[in-house]
Amino acid sequence: MQNHLKKHAEKLRFGLVGVANTAIDFGILFGLVFLGVDKLVANFFSTGIAFVFSFFVNRSFTFKSVGGNTKRQFVYFLIITLSGLWIIQPLIINGVATILANHGLSSGFILLAGKLIATVATLIWNYILYKKHVFTEII
Repeated sequence: MQNHLKKHAEKLRFGLVGVANTAIDFGILFGLVFLGVDKLVANFFSTGIAFVFSFFVNRSFTFKSVGGNTKRQFVYFLIITLSGLWIIQPLIINGVATILANHGLSSGFILLAGKLIATVATLIWNYILYKKHVFTEII
């Protein structure tokens, strides 16, 4: 069991950061929507704030990146993360909303379902690409 945990420690750390990041994202998203902000505009802001948190915590805690070129890491992180958050997530959120629109479900439930699916998709996208292209020790 301990060997298994060691083998997957990085993924577990990524998961913990993901939970914290998701809580920040969802809290801001639903808070802004509650205040009357359009869901896609609210998603833009919630993901943007969560982005800043995510870079610093993933760099230092998840991937324990102490070397490498921080500027390069940030640019790659920016491209990968924003592609996931501001292209993939809105497409999924709108797709889920379109699919569920005529099923008598509340708009809040539809947004939650879309955001959950979009979050899982972008977490997988991010982990794979961060590991391969961002937090490497290339100088």
